[in-house]
Amino acid sequence: MSLIPVTILTGFLGSGKTTLLKRLLSEAHGQKIAVIENEFGEENIDNDILVTDSKEQIVQMSNGCICCTIREDLRETLQLLAAKRRKNLLEFDRIVIETTGVADPGPVAQTFFMDEEIAETYLIDSIITLVDAKHAAQQLNDRQEARRQVGFADQIFLSKTDLVSAEDTEALIHRLKHMNPRAPIKAVHFGEVPLKEVLDLRGFNLNAKLDIDPDFLKEEEEHDHHGHGHGHHDHVHGEHCNHPSHQHGHEGHGHHHHHDDDVKSFVYRSDRPFDPAKLEDFLGAIVNIYGPRMLRYKGVLNMQGTDRKVIFQGVHQLMGSDLGPQWAEGEARTSKMVFIGIDLPKDIFLQGLEQSLV
Repeated sequence: MSLIPVTILTGFLGSGKTTLLKRLLSEAHGQKIAVIENEFGEENIDNDILVTDSKEQIVQMSNGCICCTIREDLRETLQLLAAKRRKNLLEFDRIVIETTGVADPGPVAQTFFMDEEIAETYLIDSIITLVDAKHAAQQLNDRQEARRQVGFADQIFLSKTDLVSAEDTEALIHRLKHMNPRAPIKAVHFGEVPLKEVLDLRGFNLNAKLDIDPDFLKEEEEHDHHGHGHGHHDHVHGEHCNHPSHQHGHEGHGHHHHHDDDVKSFVYRSDRPFDPAKLEDFLGAIVNIYGPRMLRYKGVLNMQGTDRKVIFQGVHQLMGSDLGPQWAEGEARTSKMVFIGIDLPKDIFLQGLEQSLV
């Protein structure tokens, strides 16, 4: 039996998660979706679309979707849903988990890695983060949870862009890309997102693509005066830089230079192959020390001893790796990795990776 795809929906209070969910549930797409609301007193899905006694933990919706609110363990709820589905008591094709506005999606994602029974039944499709363009600058400045949610995302949806100027939106996108260059960013209006942009994104899978925003990479190369093409070395922008988020007259709008954020990312690239044993030791060591601050990381690697790409990725302390497709004939065997985390010591990472090369 194929695995049940799971979408994790996160985002700060008021960013439009409920609007997006309602749309997913009310659209006639012929899919039966189970929604797990991991909520603590936030407004839950409106009862007018629920058709059963609200005392139950799991409610059937008028369109055959189901919705359950959990206040305890996600794992138990997932197991209960899977058991009921096996016994044909419930029918659903996929799950959407809505996390609370202040939650860190990390532990939710880890549940799917760690628990064998869960891993045999479910597969994370992607983590989607909603960002409210009007209040984002303030929330990102004030709340680490908001910054962490951005760092975790496989896909970012910007809501309420109609309420702010194009320049403010541009500055916000610039800032978000520095926190997370792997998540595509799309503006959405009132949660109106085509379903194909929400479901089956396969953003979490161990695929052989490492999609990093090209503008971010270009910027990194411009900042990297050392000629190695490794991550940018935090050069301070001079006054000549005219990007809106660097202009000094904008302070009042909550535009801060992206280097002020504690959640940021860097990319490592090398044309020399890795020594598998050295790399494993090094990654094991950094995950041990910095795991809690490492939000997401992924690499497509050229490893000595195999003609196939080696793909690895992780969330916090949990890391998985897999053999991918063969390197194509004539393809440059460049290893690429991206690390997203909170105040990670980039120099230690880069040095350790250099020393793990053959």
